[in-house]
Formats: sequence, structure tokens, C-alpha cells
Amino acid sequence: MTEAEAKLWSRLRNGRLLGMKFRRQVPIGSFIADFCCRNPKLVVEVDGRQHAERAAQDASRSRVIAEHGYTVLRFWDHDVLTDTEAALAAIARQVTQRTLAP
Repeated sequence: MTEAEAKLWSRLRNGRLLGMKFRRQVPIGSFIADFCCRNPKLVVEVDGRQHAERAAQDASRSRVIAEHGYTVLRFWDHDVLTDTEAALAAIARQVTQRTLAP
């Protein structure tokens, strides 16, 4: 795990965010998601600088994961490291929206 992934994982694991169960390194289709909450089908990806040059591949990856019914949230590792609370708030909003959706 990268430093940013470890920092985020410490706040997601064991139901620490809204009681939701997140898992690490979850296979979805032909990809491995950084973090996944199976209910409400949310994937969280933490991207390093190398992803700036791979935007097309990341978009394709997100489409494939979405085809499996998941919403994908992406964060830059720098953003997770410098403002973890903002990343957690965005994840919490998405969890709440997807949980309350019919």
C-alpha cells in the first residue's frame, strides 16, 4: 500500500466510516479495486502521479467497474495525504446517497 492508501484504509477499515464494510484489493472484472464497499457498490481508488499520464486507461477501468454496478470515486494520493477529512466526507456523501437511493 502507498502511504495515502494506508492513511485512508486506517479510516475506512472495520466499519469506521458510517459502519460501512470496506475491503482492500477487491477483484472486479479484470481489475483490482483499491477499496470496495459491496453494499452500496462503491469503489474508491487512490491514484499517484503516474496516473496523470494514464487518464484514458483509468477512464476505461472506471467504465468496466461501473458496468459491474459500482460507482467509482478517485482521489489523488496528495489530496488524501493533505486533506484526508475532505476525502472521507466525499466518500461518506456517496455512501449516503447510494444507500438512500431506491
